[in-house]
Amino acid sequence: MYLLTFSTRFRPIRRPFSFASLIRPYGRSFAVLVLAALLASCGTTKPVGQGQYRVVKGDTLTQIARQHGQTVDSLMRSNNLKDSNSIRVGQVLNVKGGATATATPAPAASTKGPSIAAPRSIDLVWPAEGSSTRGTLAPNTQGVYIAAVAGSPVKAAAAGKVMYAGNGLRGYGNMLIVNHDADFLSVYAHNQTLLVKEGAQVRQGETIATVGSSGSNAVNLYFELRYGGKAVDALRYLPKSSSR
Repeated sequence: MYLLTFSTRFRPIRRPFSFASLIRPYGRSFAVLVLAALLASCGTTKPVGQGQYRVVKGDTLTQIARQHGQTVDSLMRSNNLKDSNSIRVGQVLNVKGGATATATPAPAASTKGPSIAAPRSIDLVWPAEGSSTRGTLAPNTQGVYIAAVAGSPVKAAAAGKVMYAGNGLRGYGNMLIVNHDADFLSVYAHNQTLLVKEGAQVRQGETIATVGSSGSNAVNLYFELRYGGKAVDALRYLPKSSSR
């Protein structure tokens, strides 16, 4: 084994860290793994739809059936369950009822977290038109759900380079990730159709996808802004209204 030495005049060239520089040498498979790690804190736990219930720790089929006014047998039939003890935490069940079906006995999971700010600002435009709400289910409380019309445009919130375009991450459906600079990137999930490919340079306001419900129980766009890999409150940087 040889020991490599350098003269004292050697100075490494330091470049700003960017998401692109991290994944470029390793290819798309590694990129998906990195994306999974980056997005872990925004969670794959999405709000369940009407007529559905997400199993939480401590639940039994008997409790769930009683809560929704049905028998254990009917609950098992509607979910093709063969064993009443086979449910798992996080599993989504079809249940009777309307609003009560989406209730969850875990209040901590629906507590709105504090707004997190980035060390610096970024000029954004709304990625879609529609009523918007900040996420309320931990740990994706910094993202924004935009209830837009199916098939309507999804626009780049800021200029940048498309670093991911695909549906390889469970819970996000057809998703785009745009890298804006060395620190900021934005996430666009649940799209119907992706209109740009990885590596594409996009302009602010350019249509990059269409609104859909892939990986979701409702038609909406999930938008998230990240700084240094960590989610920040997107509503701090978006204009006051999404109507343009």
